[in-house]
Amino acid sequence: MSQTVDKIKPCYPLFLDKDYAESFRAKQSQFEERPPLDKMEEVFQWSTTQEYQDLNFQREALTINPAKACQPLGAVLCALGFEKTLPYVHGSQGCVAYFRTYFNRHFKEPIACVSDSMTEDAAVFGGQKNMFDGLENARALYKPEMIAVSTTCMAEVIGDDLNAFIGNARKEGHIPEDFPVPFAHTPSFVGSHTTGWDNMFEGIIRYFTLNEMEDKAVGKSGKINLVPGFETYLGNYRVMHRMMQEMGVDYSLLCDPTEILDTPADGEYRMYDGGTSIPQVREAPNAIDTLLLQPWQLPKTKKFVQTTWNQPASAINIPMGLEWTDEFLMKVSDLTGKPIPASLAKERGRLVDMITDSHTWLHGKKFALWGDADFVLGLVKFLLELGAEPTHILCHHANKRWKKEVEALLASSPYGVHGKVYMGADLWHMRSLVFTDKPDFMIGNSYGKFIQRDTLYKGKAFEVPLIRLGFPIFDRHHLHRMTTLGYEGAMYMLTTLVNAVLERLDEETREMGVTDFNYDLVR
Repeated sequence: MSQTVDKIKPCYPLFLDKDYAESFRAKQSQFEERPPLDKMEEVFQWSTTQEYQDLNFQREALTINPAKACQPLGAVLCALGFEKTLPYVHGSQGCVAYFRTYFNRHFKEPIACVSDSMTEDAAVFGGQKNMFDGLENARALYKPEMIAVSTTCMAEVIGDDLNAFIGNARKEGHIPEDFPVPFAHTPSFVGSHTTGWDNMFEGIIRYFTLNEMEDKAVGKSGKINLVPGFETYLGNYRVMHRMMQEMGVDYSLLCDPTEILDTPADGEYRMYDGGTSIPQVREAPNAIDTLLLQPWQLPKTKKFVQTTWNQPASAINIPMGLEWTDEFLMKVSDLTGKPIPASLAKERGRLVDMITDSHTWLHGKKFALWGDADFVLGLVKFLLELGAEPTHILCHHANKRWKKEVEALLASSPYGVHGKVYMGADLWHMRSLVFTDKPDFMIGNSYGKFIQRDTLYKGKAFEVPLIRLGFPIFDRHHLHRMTTLGYEGAMYMLTTLVNAVLERLDEETREMGVTDFNYDLVR
């Protein structure tokens, strides 16, 4: 092989070398049983047609490239947001390895999470013994102050009872009686990562507050609570802290994994860093109100806040874009009596100025998009504010009420007239849509790059570029540190969108002597 210590290449262009090319050809001919190239081409072209799309949307028992992940993934992210807490997955090693690597690829950070390594015997006899050993070992080895337990498919299929198992672990001395072990049942085969986050968060606040409500009273602390939901943009946690501090609001951000997922390289490994403290959770029922920043993904949390904490959980939309950030800050001001400071008003003005500068390039541009329910709803709202046109709007794990909400939002603007909402659809559905009704751009996570590749293969005129906003972002670096909430987040998204449009314009007008009459220096 041509790879040597003195001449190291990455896989591209290394795999273009003659010896690798010959190896790949041999693999194809001997092992892959590839159909003839003309047959592959025929099937590919057919898969881009309206006829194929009609068949594609008739699928019932098959999901191809789902635009979601499973429940325990969300539970792990939730647990990481609490101080000195170790996420613990009651299931197999393979499952927890998937969760760690998924987050590692997105955040580019090591992820602390353990499992009790259930195997075939546990699938037959139950996983209680695994939990006894797992809890005892995890506490002894990693010295957390809380272990947050969630489940996987195997444990749920055989019906393991976490409450009983944890209780028995205490009785038999594997963990102390007073050691915090909140839990949530998070079966992977229903719901999604956002469901798992909601279940785990409700499990944590239930553990610390359900039986401690005697001395609690709404408004006693003078604080407000903010619940982020499944949030992977670390800048969004920081922007919430900043806006509340600039308003002078006394608040608790209930679940904040910012520090553990963005630790510095200073020679010190931090298994635990930052996070919401247990005293903050215990005090949360005394707040004036609890605002759910992503209300569509937090139904269990909302019910618990309203029925146990007796707080209204006042209705808000995700604070994305201009108007919904305005509404969020006004709601905080109404609840706390704190005025919106001049610094945030000036920041809002800068956003309006940016929109004024850029709206001519975004006006009328068509965008297909997918992601989590609240994120997609907020993005549709922001696109409409910019004069852009959301066309294909897809959420794999939303419900019919959410679909009606998006459709009502589209109907409220002349720019939403072409928008169609797809609930329960996957990215193979999205692939069909961008072939038969081509938008100018797609907005979504890294998995959309394969759709872009396919559209380009059909011809440059069919290519639909991907703008990476959402989760996960595996193939670009440091975007997880950016912001999508508040005025600051709107500025970042606007910058990302308009520069994608301008980059595409340059790409289409740079052919010398042919299209470069519009290859302008000033845009």
